[in-house]
Amino acid sequence: MPGLRAGACINCFSARPFPKYQVLKAVKPRRESVIVCIHQVVSFRTAVSHASALIQLRGDTWFLQLLPGDGQNLVTEDVTVVEGDVATISCRVKNSDDSVIQLLNPNRQTIYFRDFRPLKDSRFQLVNFSNSELRVSLTNVSISDEGRYFCQLYTDPPQEIYTTITVLVPPRNLVIDIQKEIAVEGEEIELNCTAMASRPATTIRWFKGNKELTGKSEVEQWSDMYTVTSQLLLKVGREDDGVPVICLVDHPAVKDLQTQRYLEVMYKPQVRVSQNYPVQGLTREGEPLELTCAAFGKPQPTDMRWLRVDDEMPQHVVVSGSNLLISNLNKTDNGTYRCEASNAVGKSHADYMLFVYDTTATTEPAVHDSRAGEEGAIRSVDHAVVGGVVAVVVFAMLCLLIILGRYFARHKGTYFTHEAKGADDAADADTAIINAEGGQNNSEEKKEYFI
Repeated sequence: MPGLRAGACINCFSARPFPKYQVLKAVKPRRESVIVCIHQVVSFRTAVSHASALIQLRGDTWFLQLLPGDGQNLVTEDVTVVEGDVATISCRVKNSDDSVIQLLNPNRQTIYFRDFRPLKDSRFQLVNFSNSELRVSLTNVSISDEGRYFCQLYTDPPQEIYTTITVLVPPRNLVIDIQKEIAVEGEEIELNCTAMASRPATTIRWFKGNKELTGKSEVEQWSDMYTVTSQLLLKVGREDDGVPVICLVDHPAVKDLQTQRYLEVMYKPQVRVSQNYPVQGLTREGEPLELTCAAFGKPQPTDMRWLRVDDEMPQHVVVSGSNLLISNLNKTDNGTYRCEASNAVGKSHADYMLFVYDTTATTEPAVHDSRAGEEGAIRSVDHAVVGGVVAVVVFAMLCLLIILGRYFARHKGTYFTHEAKGADDAADADTAIINAEGGQNNSEEKKEYFI
């Protein structure tokens, strides 16, 4: 573009005089850098009227840079809407000069020209019309309504800008499928949650009660719709019986969409033995004893029985259902008594250790503590027996120490042999030997013989 001068004004798109224009001084007073006024330049997304441009010469190439001006500008926003709801499209004009506004659909059919609707679709309704805005609502939106809608401003040349309508589709159905309706404790079960026909694809989350679990999801696409299936593997215990497993969906079209299934878990009985009488006292000889066996399981235990471990049940013991009664305790009743219960899942038991005290016993009452073992067994421990054993061991050790002390005291001192007799009175070693030998001879001379 040789010959351009600083401050020159060029109309690139129209031969008629400018309705408005602005002559700007050159950024640099040189041919290589001039400001040129351009009338009604249309950009990709924003229409610009009466803009200016900076033309620069770089080497052998001229570069054109658009600069904002004071003309009319079309403005709109993209719309996201849930299927079946209402979408609102707004075409607004900044610095309006009373130019005509119209709205076109993705097929470039005119929906509204000013406040008139040529398109015979009653779902489009005029919300607002003025020189600076055309606002239209679209009711009962469907997926077929998705696409680009064009706002046009009748200037010379026309200005255009588009807005995109995006339609969200929530999951149509949310279902949990469980592999086994009734599980046994210790088993691993499989649960599947399916969210059908959504757009975009949903995110599925799992919860057991208030605890979040991790599943594995797969996504299938059918046309523009998505079906998501999430798999959860869960090992169940008796504590899971009656606990809800929740499938929760995260999707921009819905909030708090979830479904749940309650776990049903079968487990073997849990058995416990309690002492009804005496309530807290010692089990003394001649007094009664009453025990009660309680068993809980799923299904409820149907078979319950009492037995004596490693011995026969005494004949005077009375068993009535879950109760065991001994009306007159004696020492022969000592031992471990077991209550067994069973159901369709398995069998468990609880033990009670009985120790009968003398009628004169005044120690603190023994505490029978029943606790479940590996097979549900409950062992009771008599602390008085343990204390008695410890006392006996301590007493035995004291007696042993006394005997050893007396033994060492009696065998302590100086010992002499017969050969050394007389050696203490000798003046020297030779005399001691002679005395010792003489003593031996004398002893032989003093021997007496009886006939």
